[in-house]
Amino acid sequence: RGGAPALQDLVGGQVDFMCDLAANSLPHVRAGRLRAYAMMSKSRWQAAPEIPTGDEVGLPGLHISNWTGIWAPAGTPKPIIDKINGAIVAALADPHVRQRYIELGQEMPPASQLTPEALRAFHKAEVERWGPIIKAANIQPN
Repeated sequence: RGGAPALQDLVGGQVDFMCDLAANSLPHVRAGRLRAYAMMSKSRWQAAPEIPTGDEVGLPGLHISNWTGIWAPAGTPKPIIDKINGAIVAALADPHVRQRYIELGQEMPPASQLTPEALRAFHKAEVERWGPIIKAANIQPN
């Protein structure tokens, strides 16, 4: 049914466990309605440094990132891609945007990763990492 109804079911006691975006669950953790076991990242989250990583609780390598990419139609001219990318890089350099990004549980990528080429390589690596798992589990898109 989706993340929000699943979180409601977790808070309401209908389910016992959920993997969720940290920013969605943290208010419930802070209010004592949920218990956080671990962050599925390589390092602790700045917004909740008291929550250990999967590595720290005995789940080594349990690293799942939540990332966002900006896509354009195939054949979009390079000058347009460069202009869009420049605007994104400028926005991500703004201190207020950076702070909000952190509050939402996002890791700010280093400047070297803020290029179309870096996104292409990252996306390829993610497909190679998760594709076999998705196929083995017979997961189908809706």
